[in-house]
Amino acid sequence: MKIAIIGTGNLGLAIAKGILNSNGATSMYMTKRNPESIKEFEKYGNVTVTSDNQEAVKNSDILIFAVQPGHFEDILNDVKHLFIENHVIISAITGFGIQKIEATIGTDHCIIRSMPNTAISVGKSITCICGNALGKKRIDLAKAIFNRMGHSMEIPEEQMQAATVICASGIAFWMRLIRATTQGAIQLGFDAKEAQELAMHTCNGAASLLIESGNHPEEEIDRVTTPMGCTIQGLNEMEHQGLSSSLIQGIVASFDKITEFKTT
Repeated sequence: MKIAIIGTGNLGLAIAKGILNSNGATSMYMTKRNPESIKEFEKYGNVTVTSDNQEAVKNSDILIFAVQPGHFEDILNDVKHLFIENHVIISAITGFGIQKIEATIGTDHCIIRSMPNTAISVGKSITCICGNALGKKRIDLAKAIFNRMGHSMEIPEEQMQAATVICASGIAFWMRLIRATTQGAIQLGFDAKEAQELAMHTCNGAASLLIESGNHPEEEIDRVTTPMGCTIQGLNEMEHQGLSSSLIQGIVASFDKITEFKTT
């Protein structure tokens, strides 16, 4: 696949790394206003780094846009005359709906919205995907790309903002929980490096148990709680202090904030 990453900031760079690390592209163009800062990626051999978005579009079949929302419309206007029938246009831009993309480039293009998270750079992203009428015909292609870097899920576009909170902002939420576990481990006598290692791998194990087994979290909780035991004592104290409630409230607060942005 000939892929272009238009806008190689933090997210675009994470996507590029994920694709390159999984050998998911026969060639890749990476664009940035200051391309010197990403020149090192040309060591892959099949990568061209440039500031010329038009060059990238002309030489690619799959166009992944990861620019700042405020720049997206201008960039689309600059390159839309180069779009051809076989181009698959994938947006990874928060708050920029398919209807607005179609208003800029027309409805006769294959348009797909994707919402990966930064774990894509290590092949562990959950990427939510939706498309316009033509885009739905290429959803399997988009999923094949993102499944090389984790897991993907097709959802209705109206759920994309909620998915952004759960999956993209969710990385930060889970990092904070891992940090808190690390702090607790330090208080119990582990040094900082050991504490973080324990927290990270326990979190990874918990998620892997659910992914592999398909079980509900409570089923796995029941496996490690015993009557009058230390686990249930800790869980109950966390709930008394509002663990689940505060996490849910934080998720809803993030969603309330993201819905302030114009999406069409």
